[in-house]
Amino acid sequence: MRVLMAALIGGIVMFVWGAVAHMALGLGETGIRQPVAEDVVLGSLHQGLGPQAGVYILPAFDPKKMSDQAAIHAYSDKAKSSPYAWIVYMPQGDDLMQMGPQLGRQWASDTLSALALAFVMGLAAFGFRKRLGIAVAAALFAWLSAMVPYWNWYRFPLDFTLAALVEQLVGWLLAGAAMAWWLGRAERRGA
Repeated sequence: MRVLMAALIGGIVMFVWGAVAHMALGLGETGIRQPVAEDVVLGSLHQGLGPQAGVYILPAFDPKKMSDQAAIHAYSDKAKSSPYAWIVYMPQGDDLMQMGPQLGRQWASDTLSALALAFVMGLAAFGFRKRLGIAVAAALFAWLSAMVPYWNWYRFPLDFTLAALVEQLVGWLLAGAAMAWWLGRAERRGA
């Protein structure tokens, strides 16, 4: 029960921090730019990408042609001289201003993440500082294993990637402190 309560506390702290980080500090928008001619780009997406939702990388290379040296060379030349784009494409669109479902999913994600962290922190018969260290290590692990590969392989902007580090590190430091406090309190009370 103490781990579940720590997870709930951590999920709430992380969710609130995420709201502050995005709405007050703008960390979620760091590195995201506004297009010069948005309507031109939007008008070409249906024609260029077709009807299937997904992630598109441009210029594109068909993995089935990895053994074709001529195709690899042609793609390499094209990639050097063309713009690069990583596109999350939804041909049907979506009302991004209706955030209710997104907020619910985010809270669930934060709470489930906190549950995993609370479980590890609860296994450790350590004091507050060492449990907090576990939270920091978990935040760094998550960032290094998810965001750094996006920067490396998919060319996410460095400022976007570093803002994600700040968001994760500060968030899990705050949530981890609350969780470590609760776990220690619950142990002292024998719960």
